Amino acid sequence: MKLTSFEGLIGKGLTGLMLAAVLVGGGLMTAPSAHAQDAAPAASSAPADSTEAALPASSAPAAEAAAAPAPAMLPHQAALALDTGGAAWILTSTALVLLMTIPGLALFYGGMVRKKNVIATVAQSFAITALVTVVWMVCTYSLAFGFNASSALQPYIGSFDAFFLNHVRVDTAYTAAKGLPEMLWITYQMTFAIITPALIAGAFAERMKFSTLLVFTTLWSIFVYAPICHWVWGGGFLSAAGVLDFAGGTVVHINAGIAGLVCALVLGKRKGYGSENMAPHNLVYTMIGASLLWVGWFGFNAGSEWAADGIASAAMLNTQVATAGAALSWMIVEWVERKKPGMLGLASGAVAGLVAITPAAGFVNPQGALIIGLIAGAGCYVSAVWLKKIFNYDDSLDAFGVHGIGGIIGALLTGVLADASINSLGAGASVMKQAMGIGVTIVWSGVATFIILMICKYTVGLRVSEEGEVEGLDSALHGEGMH
Repeated sequence: MKLTSFEGLIGKGLTGLMLAAVLVGGGLMTAPSAHAQDAAPAASSAPADSTEAALPASSAPAAEAAAAPAPAMLPHQAALALDTGGAAWILTSTALVLLMTIPGLALFYGGMVRKKNVIATVAQSFAITALVTVVWMVCTYSLAFGFNASSALQPYIGSFDAFFLNHVRVDTAYTAAKGLPEMLWITYQMTFAIITPALIAGAFAERMKFSTLLVFTTLWSIFVYAPICHWVWGGGFLSAAGVLDFAGGTVVHINAGIAGLVCALVLGKRKGYGSENMAPHNLVYTMIGASLLWVGWFGFNAGSEWAADGIASAAMLNTQVATAGAALSWMIVEWVERKKPGMLGLASGAVAGLVAITPAAGFVNPQGALIIGLIAGAGCYVSAVWLKKIFNYDDSLDAFGVHGIGGIIGALLTGVLADASINSLGAGASVMKQAMGIGVTIVWSGVATFIILMICKYTVGLRVSEEGEVEGLDSALHGEGMH
């Protein structure tokens, strides 16, 4: 069967699956809850007395609602005890984190590729945003944050209970964040699930098929992101072991960086890599994108306190300090080596600092944040420039060099610099615990990503044709171009 025919079948199959999802989702929403209490007996059609008969019509629904039993909650849920200030901050943080992917990451990556691949690159971030939103709503929220009824499985994966967000109501909260409506919690965590696979795209920029991107992102979100998220933030075994990850150093950055490295190795180098000019076509786009990432990261890190309080304030200050320190240290190393400081280096250094402070943001003091930033800027420069040359792999936009290495640096230094006076959870920090979390994430992400790539390779294929790569992905995949 020709590949185009197979992709046509895949398209029809996806259409059928979407239709089935809508039908099943409707059934889940309308079917009686398996966890609900028995229904109250039907009220008599005649009033019990003249006083009841005299009640205004508008009071009847309120009286019936008050008399009705409260629906049972899922194990991961709690009754909402609304913290209006905290909820207002997380509403803002949710918008800030979404801003990091569209348009922040899209522009950051879009400026670093060649002109013939700009539209394809920004389209990846935009499509991932839409796709992961639906996948998160359908299943990965429940797999990441649900509580499994099996005590043997709970350390490793969540539940199926909240598929299609079944049983999620306006008066429920996630048990670890009782002051936030669960719907807000879901949306906030969704933005993390969105940006993680979008980061991976930097490693295979300018050569992966768009259809492959969609299949890969779907499978990776379910089988890689959801389990690791559960292990660290959903009550899984890494959390129980004392691994600290305030805002996603392990769940987001190490996870994405390792997956990106595997993608770069499996897909191979871009045509002409090492012999043709592949310089960024528009560093102004990259600077704008990096600036949006910097601003949006306050929602990423300070929002991860899930409240507007002192720890959130510490996380915000630490984010600013570490980012500035990393931008300067990358610039200095580059200035020494290349004799000139570059805008791309400043932007990359800033992102390295943002990545490295992420696991530590709510655990360290500002002095610790500066140390993390200075080390991360220089360390990520070494990885993105020297390590890539030594091992001769094509991590196109340094997804591994910045996010993988930056995440590892930040996670390890969290074990060294955590300050219990900032956050009491820091009292149990250790480098060994952090290293265990890093090792588990590297193994699972690396192996699972490789398996998913093999599935893609033997179904929809991995790379665009050689002719399409030479022509440019904007035209070959999307029939569009920059003017």
